[in-house]
Amino acid sequence: MRVPPKLDRGDRVAIVSPSWAGAGAYPEVHEMGLRVLRERFGLIPVEYPTTRQLGASAVERARDLNAAFADSEIKALMAVIGGSDQITVLPHLDADLIAANPKAFFGYSDNTNLLNYLWNLGISSYHGGSTLVHLARPGGVHDVAMTSLGHALFDHQVVEIAPVDYFTDLDCRWEEPSTLAAPLPTTPETGWHWHNGARVASGTTWGGNLEILHWNLASNRWILPNEAYAGCVLLLETSEEMPPADDVFRMLRNFGERGLLAQFGAVVVAKAKAWHGHAPLTLPQRTAFRADQEAAVLRALAIYNPHAIFVYGPDFGHTDPQYVLPYGGLMTVDGLTQRISVRY
Repeated sequence: MRVPPKLDRGDRVAIVSPSWAGAGAYPEVHEMGLRVLRERFGLIPVEYPTTRQLGASAVERARDLNAAFADSEIKALMAVIGGSDQITVLPHLDADLIAANPKAFFGYSDNTNLLNYLWNLGISSYHGGSTLVHLARPGGVHDVAMTSLGHALFDHQVVEIAPVDYFTDLDCRWEEPSTLAAPLPTTPETGWHWHNGARVASGTTWGGNLEILHWNLASNRWILPNEAYAGCVLLLETSEEMPPADDVFRMLRNFGERGLLAQFGAVVVAKAKAWHGHAPLTLPQRTAFRADQEAAVLRALAIYNPHAIFVYGPDFGHTDPQYVLPYGGLMTVDGLTQRISVRY
């Protein structure tokens, strides 16, 4: 994997909407995130025609991505937020241009499409970061997100990823920016769950949002032959759509039947978001939802990769705070000491 050049303060960063242009729907919240880039990191955000354009076509969004990679003044790209149709953008990207101009890309959720696209070109990127979600965070930014984003932007350090003290999967109301003034209620962290951890596994990270990866698998276009993932560390998270445990198992079963799930030495699954406006679960229900999802992953691994180390609970998905993690970087999952480290 080629690691794109790191940034310096004063560099220009493309702010793009490869999926949903949430910046156009909630411009005041978006501006909060841009201020963090300017004031905390000293970076200059540069928007493109579709950054705030609701309903932009896949061709238009791809045109902005190609332009950002081609511009020598742009040193990295950051997605505003995810969405639901980024897979339709991929056919319109210029693979030769992007491969010749590798740059750090930051995104998660539907942006798994672009993270995987870059991985297929041999370019590492970063899972996490969103101007709307993690930079414009209720109550202000969180040190976990900002410290890991800083490593991703500026250095190559090896960093341990540790459990957080408190987390939340509740949401603010972007239509009422005043609700972002105070932090959301949190839940104490009870610790990660380690399975089959009597060894150490190190490898290149790959994965992202499970639902999006399943779309890529179903399209039979953006997933490489199984052997391309041999020895990698699989990172998985699920979205605010909150797929039930049976669906999680069935998606992983499809990975297993293909022979893909067996390739990974370790599988690390982020703590699931278990609350949303469409499913306002109580705290006991949220705990049960996460336990059911963990059991579904265990069930699939028992069939298709019984020797993999499995860790459930790190925070790099749709909960908050969120670690920004290398995608295509080196991760070490040490079951003996129950520690995870990554090289940025």
